Amino acid sequence: MADDRFPGWHGTTILAVRRGGEVVVAGDGQVSLGQTVIKGTARKVRRLNPGGHAVVCGFAGSTADAFTLLDRLEKKLEAAPGQLARACVDLAKDWRMDKYLRNLEAMLIVTDGADLFVITGAGDVLEPEHDVAAIGSGGNFALAAARGLMSTDLPAEAIARQAMAIAADICVYTNGNLTVETIRK
Repeated sequence: MADDRFPGWHGTTILAVRRGGEVVVAGDGQVSLGQTVIKGTARKVRRLNPGGHAVVCGFAGSTADAFTLLDRLEKKLEAAPGQLARACVDLAKDWRMDKYLRNLEAMLIVTDGADLFVITGAGDVLEPEHDVAAIGSGGNFALAAARGLMSTDLPAEAIARQAMAIAADICVYTNGNLTVETIRK
């Protein structure tokens, strides 16, 4: 994602694949400023455990903004334990309506192993089709690769890793330094 206040900044690629009772969320580690890689080992996939209910989140965009959103999501999940859809909708409503939150530049992929959502600052809570979701600079490349690999018998993690490798080969803002988290229903 690029921001008008920070022109030329590009963030990470996040991909989620749901298959065989599990969801794998993979994220690369690259952060670039124009044609320069600023950091190649960013970790933008996190595991949360609010109220004893495991959730995996991946984020693209501003790290500080994403952490603000993850903190808010965690509070929503603590208020409604085990209700990921409700927490995501509540977060999206706050994000859209709150004067401060409205300016945050990030996108989230969130899963509890059963549900899978993409949350945007436009107030969207999207449940992706085809059991694949992707965000970030190389998101469309990773999404296309993963959708193509879904017709194989590969497990979710293998699909995610291969799709991210394809995205890294195509997108100059994506690298092969992955953080991978798996969560089961």
